Amino acid sequence: MSMATWVWAVIAVAALGLVAYWLLIVTEGTYLGSGIVVLLYDWVARRYDGIKDVHYVNEMAFLGIPLRRALEHIDKPVILDVATGTGRMPLVLVRQLDYDGLVVGVELSRRMLAEAQHALAGFEHAALLRGDASRLAFTDASCDALTCLEALEFMVQPQRVLEEMTRVVKPGGVLLLSNRIGPDAWFYPGRLAGRGRLERRLHALGLDVRTERWQTHYDLVWAYKPVVR
Repeated sequence: MSMATWVWAVIAVAALGLVAYWLLIVTEGTYLGSGIVVLLYDWVARRYDGIKDVHYVNEMAFLGIPLRRALEHIDKPVILDVATGTGRMPLVLVRQLDYDGLVVGVELSRRMLAEAQHALAGFEHAALLRGDASRLAFTDASCDALTCLEALEFMVQPQRVLEEMTRVVKPGGVLLLSNRIGPDAWFYPGRLAGRGRLERRLHALGLDVRTERWQTHYDLVWAYKPVVR
């Protein structure tokens, strides 16, 4: 093998490695189909919270308490957490001793759902359901709030997912969503990522939107569904 051929072979292998890393690690299989995404989440379910370096004190401060305050005028609110994963969002709600509503976590990965069931065992105000974010098994205007965190950029049909989320929230209710921002957003062409894109989609669906900083890689977007008069 000539030196030039050897060099090109090394470049080709390195390029294939980078593409594989992007497809499987960076974008978590989203460009290979939802089946691969679920398979990858099944694979890492037991290690997921450690990989994400979850700190419940921070999640309570930035997610659980603000959401409770947004719903404090509602008696026994019903909250839907889409792509609940290991149940992080339901957990920060039911761990608040005075929480008297119901939070339902929806997740497609069976093993992630099993981790959520373990984490939420003994909490009577939480329920879990296996389901697809693009086909939510809930009637129109059936929940007071909906959350979806660190997941929208991995959704194969983001517009369909947003339409479903908006459909199931009551007028006067709120959607709390995370939005991938910064340079990382460039790794998700054709997906819902990048500051301003999610906000514009939500505005087009008739929602009132407020954005706040959350993490290095994510903004939090609060979207309010107007009351029809």
